[in-house]
Amino acid sequence: MKRIFLLCALIVCGLLAAWGQSTVKVLQLNLWHGTSKVPGGEQGVIDLLEQTDPDVVFLCEIWNGPEFVRHVAEEMKKRGKTYYGETFDLAIGVLTKFKPDSIEKRCIVPGDEGRAMVKLLATIDGKQVAFYSCHLDYRHYECYMPRGYSGTSWKKIEAPVTDEQTVLQANRLSYRDESIRAFVEEAGKDIAQGRAVVLGGDFNEPSHLDWQANTKDLWDHHGAVINWDCSRLLTEAGFKDAYRQLHPDPVKCPGFTFPAGNKAAEKAKLEKLAWAPEADERDRIDFIYYHPAGKTLKLKACTLVGPKETVLRGKIVANDSDDSILTPKGVWPSDHKGNLATFTVD
Repeated sequence: MKRIFLLCALIVCGLLAAWGQSTVKVLQLNLWHGTSKVPGGEQGVIDLLEQTDPDVVFLCEIWNGPEFVRHVAEEMKKRGKTYYGETFDLAIGVLTKFKPDSIEKRCIVPGDEGRAMVKLLATIDGKQVAFYSCHLDYRHYECYMPRGYSGTSWKKIEAPVTDEQTVLQANRLSYRDESIRAFVEEAGKDIAQGRAVVLGGDFNEPSHLDWQANTKDLWDHHGAVINWDCSRLLTEAGFKDAYRQLHPDPVKCPGFTFPAGNKAAEKAKLEKLAWAPEADERDRIDFIYYHPAGKTLKLKACTLVGPKETVLRGKIVANDSDDSILTPKGVWPSDHKGNLATFTVD
């Protein structure tokens, strides 16, 4: 009898705990020139939202921003799902099922104003959460240097450059580190007010977690160990990399998001999928980061979204990793894979 009573008590406690939580599903995706590079790409985005049913969507490379976001929202409303959205005429935007408390253009870096972030504040079960959508500077893509390519001209160079400080010095000619420093400062104000924070987007820069000694001889790193700035700054500020939290081994689960093996794009011959076709250029450059603000926000699941195939030396090949990948039912609109993370707020 005591065992039955204890079991019932545990079940009741579990139900009460669950009732105090809200699930928040966050999708991050690069749209590849506003889906224009893949036939049926726009419909592919709508089908993806129907399939994954996210509460918040971080989008970048939006063309005709307000018009695109408005159209997607209208199409989702036909399916019984209401989304609010904003881009501020940027190529970055956010869609959300939560009625916004505010949406602002924030983290503006002088000289790179076109890549400001879109900040959404939403109240979820009485707790305000800050969501930031970003697309960091694509120039000086210097993870190509160790692979024997220039990150500015996209052409082969005389030999791979593997010295960490040389690579980072070239990498810092972009505005990526300035953008993340601006974000850390802005998000610090949210955290000080007890808000959990979620950031998502295409960083155009790998994670330092993926370029350590255990990967130095993989994927044409040519022995390089590099502590990339953006991921390091976020980690030092207390942010967590959602995919790496649940898939911590970069050898077994590299989590490559670029380039994605999009057969629809290859078949259409609209644009090459590889920029360094004689190298293994695969990297994880699309992310969802979060700061839990105490225990307000908890990560429950995180998967890549996109085709299982990848691109190796200019050719689409089968996936050779243990990565968690949710494949789309419709047309994949991008040359990147995205991220889908599920949180609870309590």
